[in-house]
Amino acid sequence: MNKNEIKALRRPFVKELFRENKFNLAMTVLAALFAAAAELVISWLIKEVADLISGECPWGFGTLLLIAGGAFALFGLGWLLDRTFLSEFRAKAMKQYREYVFDRLMEKGIQAFSGENSSLYISALSSDVNTIEQDFIGRLQETIQVGVAFVGALVMMLWCSPLLTLIAVGFSLLPILVSVVLGNKAATAEKSVSDQKERYTGMLKDALTGFSVIKSFKAEKSIAGLHDHTNENVAEASKKRTKVNVLVSYSSGIAGAVLQFGVFFVAAALALSGRGITAGTAIVFVQLLNYVLGPIQAFPTFFAGMMSAYGLIDKLAGALSRNVPDEGEEIPPRLDGGISVRDLEFAYEEGKPVLRGVDMELVAGGCYALVGGSGSGKSTILNLLMASSKNYRGEILYDGRELRTVSADSLYDLVSMIQQNVFVFNSTIRDNITMFSEFPEEEIDRAVRLSGLKKLVDEKGADYLCGENGSGLSGGERQRISIARALLRKTPVLFVDEATASLDAETSFEVLDAILKLDGYTRVIVTHDLDENILRRCTGLFALKNGVVSERGTFDDLMAQKGYFYSLFTVSRR
Repeated sequence: MNKNEIKALRRPFVKELFRENKFNLAMTVLAALFAAAAELVISWLIKEVADLISGECPWGFGTLLLIAGGAFALFGLGWLLDRTFLSEFRAKAMKQYREYVFDRLMEKGIQAFSGENSSLYISALSSDVNTIEQDFIGRLQETIQVGVAFVGALVMMLWCSPLLTLIAVGFSLLPILVSVVLGNKAATAEKSVSDQKERYTGMLKDALTGFSVIKSFKAEKSIAGLHDHTNENVAEASKKRTKVNVLVSYSSGIAGAVLQFGVFFVAAALALSGRGITAGTAIVFVQLLNYVLGPIQAFPTFFAGMMSAYGLIDKLAGALSRNVPDEGEEIPPRLDGGISVRDLEFAYEEGKPVLRGVDMELVAGGCYALVGGSGSGKSTILNLLMASSKNYRGEILYDGRELRTVSADSLYDLVSMIQQNVFVFNSTIRDNITMFSEFPEEEIDRAVRLSGLKKLVDEKGADYLCGENGSGLSGGERQRISIARALLRKTPVLFVDEATASLDAETSFEVLDAILKLDGYTRVIVTHDLDENILRRCTGLFALKNGVVSERGTFDDLMAQKGYFYSLFTVSRR
């Protein structure tokens, strides 16, 4: 993307920092104006006192003390405004930014999100947000204050001595040049830190998710080594960032010292040569140079922070822009005829087909089971039926409508899926069933009863906290919550993908039995459990082998053929 495209993507994210926040910002700017005005008045007073000592000031001590009192009152007013509005401005800015990012993330379709690294978003909403707040928003008010003081100081310097002001401006070019050159280096270093932290977050998430696998395979040392390597990369990137920041700080300091010393030296020379520069003028120039130096020293840090923040925002905006537009046809949330799969072919990698010429007819209201060995394509079929990808050949038809032309949003009103890995939020049983939405009590009771959750709710209560990822529940209870979610949504089509793979035989039967008892639903079940009592109750079975439907029919039909399914079933009984 070119610079204009990047800026266009960035713009709405930056706007969120200031949306409905302009009054708070205006009050902090007003506070900065009061503080800067007070500082400039104090500087003027120093000049007048110095000139008063030498007999060149028209004001008396009483008048100067009165003016000083007014300056300190301005300081107090600025502090009061800052105390009231600055924290509100920062908190609201970051709140709105997080909400906007999360809302944009939730707009992504399953197809778009499934191919991405979730660690990017975790990092963007945690460490990156902190960087944006500290290095950009946090320094904004300070930069405004020193900027106002800078303008006021220049005006006062021009009033005192245009010649000396011109010389000061010339000396100021050096620190300005330093800030521009080093600002981009700081932004690059900050982005590198963000990238490495994103990789570290992903590695940490994988390690914690696969903790049981690590322990069972005694891979602790290997994973620790991977962790240490990733952590080392973060440390190296952080070290380089610190070096750049130190370079920015010291370079700005040296350039500022050159400015201050140079101007003071010239002012002293002009005073000694009788060029109309009084002692008070020389002193006030030294004082005012602090306000000239302020923005010159603060600007490189703020500019670097702003560029760093923009770099992080640009990375996030680019990721969120990679979405699958939901421009398909709206379909009603009902299935009248059924689902037809015709000559379906699909491959995750070119030249390595997963499905080849799959044909299936799934009549509305029926219950179908997909069986076969690992890697035969069962779960891939369900994912494609859920519009996980449009890069397939052949047709997938819902009541005659090709899935590629269907709006994903309306498809989700028609279809629900129960997966093997059920995610349970660290909230109540009720919240996990309703997914934090409001439903009539009778509908919740119906979902609880039909899913087999009534015993759990009666024992622990609907307000029982499930724990992180459902740690307070058994595997069967988590699966029943998943079934209850689908029932509460009342989608007429229910896909079940290896929902009982991690359950014991008795619990597996109970879960599948609950699904089979759901009359009026079209159910497609992928199962490894070849339980005769379950399979006999299915409308039809599809036996997949190497991405092809090798056999189809009822349980009795396939057993009578004594083919592939017969072999699978016989082996499973041993």
